[in-house]
Order: sequence, then structure tokens, then C-alpha cells
Amino acid sequence: MALFTSSSSSSIAGSLSHPQSSPKLKAHPIGSFRPLDRSLKHHSASTRRHCSVTPVLAELKRNDSLVPNAATMVAPVVEKVETTEDYKELARQLVQASPLEIMDKALEKFGNDIGIAFSGAEDVALIEYARLTGRPFRVFSLDTGRLNLETYKFFDAVEKHYGIHIEYMFPDAVEVQGLVRTNGLFSFYEDGHQECCRIRKVRPLRRALKGLRAWITGQRKDQSPGTRAEIPVVQVDPTFEGLEGGVGSLIKWNPVANVNGGDIWNFLRAMNVPVNALHLQGYVSIGCEPCTRPVLPGQHEREGRWWWEDAKAKECGLHKGNIRQQEGVHLNGNNGNVNEAVNNTSGDAAADIFSSESIVSLSRVGIENLAKLGNRREPWLVVLYAPWCRFCQAMEESYIDLAEKLNGSGVKVGKFRADGEHKSYAQKKLQMGSFPTILFFPTHSSQPIKYPSEKRDADSLMAFVSALR
Repeated sequence: MALFTSSSSSSIAGSLSHPQSSPKLKAHPIGSFRPLDRSLKHHSASTRRHCSVTPVLAELKRNDSLVPNAATMVAPVVEKVETTEDYKELARQLVQASPLEIMDKALEKFGNDIGIAFSGAEDVALIEYARLTGRPFRVFSLDTGRLNLETYKFFDAVEKHYGIHIEYMFPDAVEVQGLVRTNGLFSFYEDGHQECCRIRKVRPLRRALKGLRAWITGQRKDQSPGTRAEIPVVQVDPTFEGLEGGVGSLIKWNPVANVNGGDIWNFLRAMNVPVNALHLQGYVSIGCEPCTRPVLPGQHEREGRWWWEDAKAKECGLHKGNIRQQEGVHLNGNNGNVNEAVNNTSGDAAADIFSSESIVSLSRVGIENLAKLGNRREPWLVVLYAPWCRFCQAMEESYIDLAEKLNGSGVKVGKFRADGEHKSYAQKKLQMGSFPTILFFPTHSSQPIKYPSEKRDADSLMAFVSALR
């Protein structure tokens, strides 16, 4: 957790600088940035309840919950409300609310028992919204030990810009040691990222959330295909437990759920806040260094994460409650490269894509006949796709543009929907590893040539076709 510090209240700061001399300190220390004059008079000492999160160094025994740094101001502590809140109804009420309004509601409701999860990417928008409310707030982050140097520099810049101390949560050293000794440093490239993420991210997060009643995330509906499209602005956390334990003990706030990525960046530029230098190098979604790379033209932002794995479930486990478990869906397949999630039961309802007069829609019989021909009158370029796949959707414009440019050139451009009942055939006979897969069928050979690059802009695809036609 990050706690805001201030040069005021020096008497409190003095007492916290020697925590062992004040073992009975009970108030939860937290500082604040206070651009607005919000009176704290209604939070009298008699209404503050004891906080279960122990100040740093106040006791020697290990505490598995999130431990705050010493700060110079005690934030108002919100008393637990005994009545049960209907968070589904609250989410409906706030569906049209601005991120600032949602942030203000969250901080007002949970006070010192809520924390902002900061990932080192555009989550800095959450900190800026929290600052604008004028309320005290807390920030924490997960340091997996494998972040980019630019991300660590960004953490430092954010701390200095806002005058805060981010509280970092670290993985258990014994667990990391066991993983590396048993499987090696880069086992996730072979057997999937889930085990590494569970040790380096999920378990530290679980310990952090045990000290809270609510947390704030930067999830957006447009971030990840198949996993975040329906997240509400507030919900009972479906995965983790909070301070009091048990189902329903933790509330999850997603203030920017309904905001698109472009608007987030317009906000960051307008407020002139620090950003991760990796964004200038083509990175959009930023995680650990070995598992993150820049996205290429025509790619969805989430495609830069765990690029060697399933294209539908780009999650590490921190938000696994978003994922609808379906028969046949495996996030950690043996080869990590084949789409196990293409049997999407709701996929049939998705609107079709690549709709253009210049693109031929091939049936199963049509693609089988095309693949059998040893000599074709004209070459074909065919995309194997699923309409619900965001990565396919991201390249739709460039593929249609290419088809229009090739119209009348002697090269046919087609599409084949390869999910559902056609998945097995596409994997076994058409070299499909993930969506989208692009194939070129030359005139002189029955064996199609798979497009090897992940650059899906029209110029790159045209260069591929021109080299083979």
C-alpha cells in the first residue's frame, strides 16, 4: 500500500519514526493529498475503530496482511456498516457516472480500508482521480521481481510526483526459489504462465487484500477479449477475501470500466502526469519483462501479454473472476499456443466480421476444396477467424483495406470462420495455432503458406502476398 506523506503533523511523524517505543499505536496511519478543504471534525477519536493492519516495525512477528508505511496524518476510519449493501444495484446506479464520481464514492464509503492497485501502466489515472477527490487514499503494487527497469523508474516518478510511498508486496522467496530450481527461469514459455503468476502475483495480492475491505482496479471493458467485457463499476469480489474473511468480505471497484483506452490517455495527457517510458516504445498493457512486448500494427493492446499463449484468456489470475469457465476452456494448455477457448458457447451470437464485397466467405466444404487443389487458377489469401476474437476484430479494417487493394489483381481474398465445430479441422489441416491465422494458397501447390508475422497492417500483408504471388 502506498501511504501519502506530508510535512505537517510533525508530532505524529516523530512518534512513528520510533515505532518500537510506541507499541500501543492503534490508528491506521495514512497521509493524504488535500487540494480541497474537507473537514475531519466528524471523525472524532471516539468513532475511530481499531485497525487490524499493524504499522511497520510495530511488532517483530510476521504479518501476512498488507502493512502500511509510517505517515504523518491519520486518515478518517469508516465504521463497518452492519446492513448489507446491494452492490449490483449500486453498480446500476453508477453505470453512467464519471470515473471521478465513482472514485469519490469508493473512498468516501471505505475510507482507510480501501487501496488502489497500481500496476505501473495507465493505472496512474486512478491515482490522479483519487487526488482530485481531495480524500485520503492508499496505493499498493505487486513487485514480482521481474519488472522492466522503466517500470521501476516509473514507480519512483509517481511517488515523487504525488508525494506518496507505494507499498510494495513481494512474492514469497521460498516459493520463487522452489519454482526456479524445479522448472527453470523461463518455464512459462513451455508450460504456461499460470504457475509463475500464481507465485509472483496472485498470492502476494491475496495477502494484501486480507488487510482491506475493498480495492480499486484499473480494469476496462475494452482491455481483454473474453474476460473483461462485462465488468461492472463495483462488485462483490468473486475471487478474493477481505479483512473479515469469507465470501462477500471484499468489494472491488472498477472506476474506469466504461472508459475506453483512448479517453484514458487523453486524460493523462491533459493532467500532465508521469507515464511509463515503455508506452513510447509501443507497449500498451505492461506486465513482467519476459512476458510483455510491444504490440504491432493491427494488434489488440492485450496481445502484447503472454503472446505465445491462448488469444482469448489474457489474464494472470488477479482478475480470474472475470473469466467465464466453460467446458473445454483451459488457460494453461500443454503447448500454450493452441486456442483451447474457441468453443465459445456464446460465440454464435457474435456479429460477423470481415464483411466486404471484396472478401469471399468460405464454407467448410469451400475451404476443404481449396486446400485439396494442386493447381489453382488464381492464388488465395484466407484468414481463419472467430468473430468474437478481439484480435481478429482489431485487424478487420486492415484486412478489408487489403482486399479492396487486391480486387481485380488476380488474387482472391477470403475468410473462414474456424471456431466451434470447425476448430479441430483448422488446427489439424490448416496449421491454425491461434486466432487470427492467415494463409496464402499459391497456384502451384496444395500446401498453404502460413503468414509468419504478427504485423497485421495492410502494408505488411501486401508485402507477404507480393512476395508469393
